[in-house]
Amino acid sequence: MNTLTEPYPQLTAVLNGTSPLPHLGVIQAQGEDAANFLHNQLSNDVLLLPVGQSRLAAFCSAKGRMQASFVVVKTAPDTVLLVLSLDLLAQTLKRLSMFVLRAKVKLTDASGQWALRGLLGDSARTVLSGPALGPTSAAAPWQTVAFEGAYAVALYPAVAGEIQVPRVLWLAPQGQALPAGPEVASALWQWAEVMSGVTLVSQPVFEAFVPQMLNYESVGGVNFKKGCYPGQEVVARSQFRGTLKRRTALVHSPVALAAGQDVFTPADPEQPCATVVLSAARPDGQGFDALVSGTLESLQAGWHAGTADGPVLTVQPLPYALLADV
Repeated sequence: MNTLTEPYPQLTAVLNGTSPLPHLGVIQAQGEDAANFLHNQLSNDVLLLPVGQSRLAAFCSAKGRMQASFVVVKTAPDTVLLVLSLDLLAQTLKRLSMFVLRAKVKLTDASGQWALRGLLGDSARTVLSGPALGPTSAAAPWQTVAFEGAYAVALYPAVAGEIQVPRVLWLAPQGQALPAGPEVASALWQWAEVMSGVTLVSQPVFEAFVPQMLNYESVGGVNFKKGCYPGQEVVARSQFRGTLKRRTALVHSPVALAAGQDVFTPADPEQPCATVVLSAARPDGQGFDALVSGTLESLQAGWHAGTADGPVLTVQPLPYALLADV
């Protein structure tokens, strides 16, 4: 079986609780120019981001290629946290620091100061504000709730068939009590991330994509009205001049895939047409699901893992509409 046409009966039970997130780290920007500095470096608006709220954003090269991406959390008028893939933290901190110049901002690795957890299902619902969410509902993505120095960021839900499982990124000062809930393995969190259709850039795909190739403009990761930032002209041209030829799709695979792995199509077997962004095993043991970014032309022709005659990757519906389709 390649798809979850029959809802996996134990899915909501399996994706329920709190998960460690050892693959993530935190950069802190602090100082009176912190928000303005990051506003000028990232693909999204940080200057007008309210205190206690969050956004998705990309950090690009001059050619518009993503060198990192973040969940941006503004904790105070002069303090912003950037949650990113840990394997990119050191080089991202170094590169961002190159642009500080005379700005009144200090950038530091704050990973040791913050405990990060992923919350799924009831654990996610419990920490979100407002009325209790229904069994197939989720809070608006990037909605953030503050808890005495801790922050609960609503992410895009994991969607499998008719089931939607809420997901929350929890950031709390080290030593603060964690939300209640059973322990969920990191591998299950990763699968839920795949099924949300939204992921952060990691080292294997460093500088592989402009933001739209990861569908960032469709999930709140790009603001086309803000001022300039590195790569802004390339990102804008891709959006408004019809030059975007790659997108991220959700696929099912009978074999394990790895981030950065090439994908091929029989229509042009000599060169890769797509790249695996993130992959995880399905919790029911029936293969693997992955996010793959590739050319729109090859997506229509069919994707195969490893070689042009390798295992077929079956395209699944994305859990959100692409901006061009809205």
